[in-house]
Amino acid sequence: MRTRGAVLTEVGGPLEVVDLELDPPGPGEVLVKVGATGLCHSDLSVIDGSRVRPLPMVLGHEAAGEVVETGPGAAEFAVGDRVVLSFVPACGSCRWCVAGRQALCEPGAAANRAGTLLGGDRRLRLPDGTRPHHHLGVSGFAEYAVVSEKSATRVPDDLPFEVAALFGCAVLTGAGAAFYSARVAPGDRVAVFGLGGVGLAALLAARAAGAAQVVAVDVVEHKRELALKLGATDAVAGGPDAVAAVRELTGGGADQVIDTTGVAAVLEQAYQATGAGGTTVTVGLPHPDRTVTLPALSLVAEERTLKGSYLGSCVPRRDVPRFVGLHRAGRLPVHELLSGRLSLEEVNTGFSRLAAGEAVRQVVVP
Repeated sequence: MRTRGAVLTEVGGPLEVVDLELDPPGPGEVLVKVGATGLCHSDLSVIDGSRVRPLPMVLGHEAAGEVVETGPGAAEFAVGDRVVLSFVPACGSCRWCVAGRQALCEPGAAANRAGTLLGGDRRLRLPDGTRPHHHLGVSGFAEYAVVSEKSATRVPDDLPFEVAALFGCAVLTGAGAAFYSARVAPGDRVAVFGLGGVGLAALLAARAAGAAQVVAVDVVEHKRELALKLGATDAVAGGPDAVAAVRELTGGGADQVIDTTGVAAVLEQAYQATGAGGTTVTVGLPHPDRTVTLPALSLVAEERTLKGSYLGSCVPRRDVPRFVGLHRAGRLPVHELLSGRLSLEEVNTGFSRLAAGEAVRQVVVP
């Protein structure tokens, strides 16, 4: 079938919106009419070369839509189902999936690195016959997408697509980091560095988990203002004075600090802002060449923990319904993260706004 999609052909961009041929879904795959796809820094890091991916590639990994066709043997979904697409297609049978850590699925990671669907195939074709790669098994900046059914989770029919899409990355990554990786508990003092979609989702989850204090840290003033509106108890300007400010506000350091920036220097600050016995969680993706320097003694003498969190340590088919339920109950007001709706042709404008810190979570509605 014919569709339109935003293709990255070279590092630096821009994305080109072009006509594509899309093959029918193969075994275990479904064809999805895309309803909305979020603009995320993970897409931006592919555009600027921080995350090396095979090109050309149709970007977009945080999406929601409606199943319109199922491939051979695809029995998990029916035509008409609304689904959220997550960026790790979990095979369900590797050692990590069996252990309940589907974010670390080995076949899923291999397919993502190769730019294929979980089964190893590419279903897209450019007019010259070239097959562009899939981005994280989704390629949501398009009118239609073929995905592995292992990338999809069913959601209620009345959940708007532009809100549903955010559950595929921002909410899983941010809320999961707070609930599962940091294990925020009632009464805890929490700090969140970086107030994009992921950081604000972590903030919402920390409050839902009963945190007594949430300190929001960012260099952008309007993001700090939004954080206070969403329940942060304090807001601190990012920069060299942020650590001292967080430690003073929390009485010596936060119990849990979540870094969502993907900046190595900010991760060091997040660790420094964590108190004795506390946990520092990082969900951002720094450039592969970046390193961090930490006071090694503090890990033992202060019983400190530094841990990474991918996909929020979530299991999408368990946690998307859980988080949607919290949203519908008013405890995770995810709709507050939306800062703009764009057409497919406006995708480059959206990424310029994202790079400049002008937007939290924009969605493309094709």
